[in-house]
Amino acid sequence: MLTGGVILLFYLFVALTGPLWAPYNYSQVATGKPFETPSLQHPFGTDQLGRDVFSRVVYGTRVDLYLALTSTLLATIIGSLIGLVSGFVGGWVDQGIMRTIDVVISIPFLVLALLLIAAAGPNLAGSPPLLIFVVAFVYAPRIARMTRAVAVDLVTRDFVTVARTRGESVWSIVWNELLPNATGVVLVEFGVRAGYAPIFIGALGFLGLGVRPPTPEWGLMISENRPAIISAPMALFAPAIALAFLVIGLNLFTDGLARVLGRSVNRV
Repeated sequence: MLTGGVILLFYLFVALTGPLWAPYNYSQVATGKPFETPSLQHPFGTDQLGRDVFSRVVYGTRVDLYLALTSTLLATIIGSLIGLVSGFVGGWVDQGIMRTIDVVISIPFLVLALLLIAAAGPNLAGSPPLLIFVVAFVYAPRIARMTRAVAVDLVTRDFVTVARTRGESVWSIVWNELLPNATGVVLVEFGVRAGYAPIFIGALGFLGLGVRPPTPEWGLMISENRPAIISAPMALFAPAIALAFLVIGLNLFTDGLARVLGRSVNRV
């Protein structure tokens, strides 16, 4: 957890302060020749338009961190509430929700993302809000399925029976009784999805389904710089390494946090 926290703090520092000390603007063209090798002026070289790769990786930290955490948080909130309500209510409502979730989960990630982006139309394609919605839509059903399993176990506990006897509403029981006792599972799910979200977002960018150029999204940068993998490999490897360490940091930190809070909840 400590190692992951240090990595995340570094990424947060770069995301918040990077634009203040990056040598160039991320969209500044012709700061050098196309696909220059690393130098003092361009530590990671330049891309196909002569833009400074180091500056674009720095600016991309804010983009990828924002997209990954926002979409995962949205998916966790929606998925957790759906799963807890479904498991608590039961009956035909639970069956209907679970069968719908099974259908959504059966569709591969990228195929489902492509369908959603195509349905949104060309005006919204490539916009950050759409990308956040797509990632949240893909991950929320999986989170709902896990939290529903927890809710099915919790509804038989005495504290839920007492709450029902008092006549509390469904939302009151879900919020005050089920959610606090499902915190460990919710955090683990958040950690797992947060760890994979940058990869998913990067894959969409690599396939041209992510944010529009010249936004410095790491997956898009990897795709744009593929032709120079031999002549200027740092233009491709720099965003790839940044993406890899972000995924490692997110996984280490959120898994450790989930274990700590999970033990606290169990003791209570």
